[in-house]
Amino acid sequence: MVLPLGDDDSRIDITPFITFALIAANVLVFIYQLTHGNIEGFFQTWSVIPAEYSRGTDVAPTHPGPFWITTLSAMFMHGGWLHLLGNMLFLWIFGDNVEHAMGSLRFLVFYLLCGIAATLAHILVGPSSNIPSLGASGAISGVLGAYMVLFPKQRVRVLIFRMITYMPAIAVIGMWIVLQFINGIGAMAQTEETGGVAYAAHVGGFVAGLVLVFVFRRRSVTAGA
Repeated sequence: MVLPLGDDDSRIDITPFITFALIAANVLVFIYQLTHGNIEGFFQTWSVIPAEYSRGTDVAPTHPGPFWITTLSAMFMHGGWLHLLGNMLFLWIFGDNVEHAMGSLRFLVFYLLCGIAATLAHILVGPSSNIPSLGASGAISGVLGAYMVLFPKQRVRVLIFRMITYMPAIAVIGMWIVLQFINGIGAMAQTEETGGVAYAAHVGGFVAGLVLVFVFRRRSVTAGA
């Protein structure tokens, strides 16, 4: 397993306020989850349930506002500490560089659109599923896609086979997306109602990031640096 630990931030000339704010929002929502009296009900209410989108209505329980509001709320929810910490580590390492390349407000819109695209991919693969889907993984996958386009040669410090070394971003992120494809195909081959469907969200968010980066990057930023 290749675990990224950091990258070169020497070219960043802004404070990545949106990256910090997104991390803070995810942590605060997770803390709220822990204090909620009915965590299962909370997940059912605010997570993405594909069947709701297929039927065009809430499954149960209902929540204030339209059912599709979960495309946003689910982006800030996590199923446990490891889920949260893993996602926030990736956002911390790769988000600031992409925010620098886009500008803060553009980055926020980009992030949310990638998360929505990830949700749509998840729904398309398993439209009848009643299993709640949650987490920032889809949006962060978009950030990884943008990072690979913008900074493919950037050195990333990684932990691999109990050794810390450096690898180019295109190799680190490339291995990650290949793993998403393999795991997703393998899991979906077992049953339509597995966590493997969630891998479609990772792939969907990543592809959205690959495309949207050309719309949202600042014109002064050259891809492939």
